[in-house]
Amino acid sequence: MSEIIKIRNIDKSYGELRVLRDINLDIERGEIVSIVGPSGAGKTTLLQVMGSLERPDRGHVTYGDTDIYSLKDKELAHYRNANIGFVFQFHQLLPEFNMLENVALPALIGGASRDKAMARAAELIDYLGLSGRADHRPAQLSGGERQRAAVARALMNKPSVILADEPSGSLDSQNRRDLHRLFFDLRRDLGQTFVIVTHDESLAADTDRIVHMRDGAIVDIKKKSTK
Repeated sequence: MSEIIKIRNIDKSYGELRVLRDINLDIERGEIVSIVGPSGAGKTTLLQVMGSLERPDRGHVTYGDTDIYSLKDKELAHYRNANIGFVFQFHQLLPEFNMLENVALPALIGGASRDKAMARAAELIDYLGLSGRADHRPAQLSGGERQRAAVARALMNKPSVILADEPSGSLDSQNRRDLHRLFFDLRRDLGQTFVIVTHDESLAADTDRIVHMRDGAIVDIKKKSTK
């Protein structure tokens, strides 16, 4: 596998609080990596810096040959939309749009034609087994359906990586298992790369590597046991 993201010497503080301390990490293409640790360890901040949502105080994040923090804000927003998918704990679907429209949004924002965006969104929704719900708004969907729609939206622009922040945290046990299985299916079928912040020990145990954080630093990285 080849490296898709290189994170080097990242520091981030909010006032006097140092949230990230000299973070160095590589993510390889096709990997599923989990980031774990106690609350306040810096997991979500690291994911946000990795995803270009928070600029670091020091250090570099490189996707391929692109140092993303060398880009100006407008260039960075365009790069993020085209190359990085996000899944959050609470799906963040827009309530006034139906599932198809929500899934298509990243392509529409990126300038794709409505016909092309809707066709791609329908294809993803069908892959996820949700075609019968495509015209439903978020309030008419179950928690599991909303989160799968959020995954489809994250896939819309064929991103280099999907960054997920506690994606199964609001789901019941069955939907949590289904979502976890979906991540591995997407890696198998699409070669998709995932970095997942999670408190779910069963999900973390199944990922290729577990990055342990504490007090803003990476304290250990474990590869999946091959028994």
